[in-house]
Amino acid sequence: MKKLLKFLFYFIIIVISAFAIFLIYSSIDDYKPDEKITVLTSENPDLLSDTTEYSLMIWNIGYCGLNKEMDFFYDGGKNVRPSEEKVKENIQGVKSFLLQNQNTDFILIQEVDKHSKRSYYFNEFDTIANAFPERTCVYGKNYDVFFVPTPPTDPMGKVNSGLMTVSKYTPEISFRHAFPGNYSWPTGLFMLDRCFLVNRYKLTNGKELLIINTHNSAYDDGTLKAKQMAYLKTFLKEEYKNGNYIIVAGDWNQCPPNFTPKFKENKMDSIVKTDISPDYLPKWNWLFDNSLPTNRRVTAPYKKGKTLTTVIDFLLLSPNIKGISVKNIDVGFEYSDHQPVKASFKLK
Repeated sequence: MKKLLKFLFYFIIIVISAFAIFLIYSSIDDYKPDEKITVLTSENPDLLSDTTEYSLMIWNIGYCGLNKEMDFFYDGGKNVRPSEEKVKENIQGVKSFLLQNQNTDFILIQEVDKHSKRSYYFNEFDTIANAFPERTCVYGKNYDVFFVPTPPTDPMGKVNSGLMTVSKYTPEISFRHAFPGNYSWPTGLFMLDRCFLVNRYKLTNGKELLIINTHNSAYDDGTLKAKQMAYLKTFLKEEYKNGNYIIVAGDWNQCPPNFTPKFKENKMDSIVKTDISPDYLPKWNWLFDNSLPTNRRVTAPYKKGKTLTTVIDFLLLSPNIKGISVKNIDVGFEYSDHQPVKASFKLK
């Protein structure tokens, strides 16, 4: 009996020590980016016309691991990742769709893995960038953890992921701008470091066009999103004050102001529905399509007409930009838990 108790005692001590060492190393290795990081500068940027109509696409590709057959443990499901073959299939499906829309001027993508266990360490950024050799591709990292220990039975492991913008035009400069706030320790060690990715383009009228790729917090109680939205508002107001033209687009993880869905074949997810305040930026324009969902619940595999869906992928335009069109593209959530959005706009 004494030997058993002694064994259990030392075993518990070893487990606690190992966990403490793991947390210490995770804290030391924690990704702590500067508030502003330049990711690209060009000595020969393109000069964009201020009279041309431009096109833009948004797509959160769900690291090519959240196809329609998947559920996900963070959302109440059971799975962490699909098979390696399925991830390959998803990557090829995403690439094929993007190439079908290669004439789009600006493509803003979220959840692009570079070296993550959940996507079998495929470099999705390189795959997409190589498909667009004539385009300028920039990357803003927002998830860099050497080992995510959840769920305990099948840990997500290493994650390296971020935002990607594919542009027909070469910007003057691109930078990663960190959103404020994160989860408390130690949870924050294993969560995303949210950011927005800014491309600045010179215009023929002497001003600048800012194309901003955003991905706001998903799993918080609303506190982090509120901080992020306040920070973004301050940034946008200052840029607009300088006479610049601004588009923010991406996965907001919240609905546009006063959102009323008009889905014909999908159910609206009203259980956790959160709308952006209509007073967020008066006179700015929200551009979204309410006829089709852009996002689905991942508690279970997708079933049209049964799975709860919503719209959280859309655009915000400064008052000096006119939205021409916007359309959510129904791909049946084949390769991701999000669907693409395509829009067009013109400077006033």
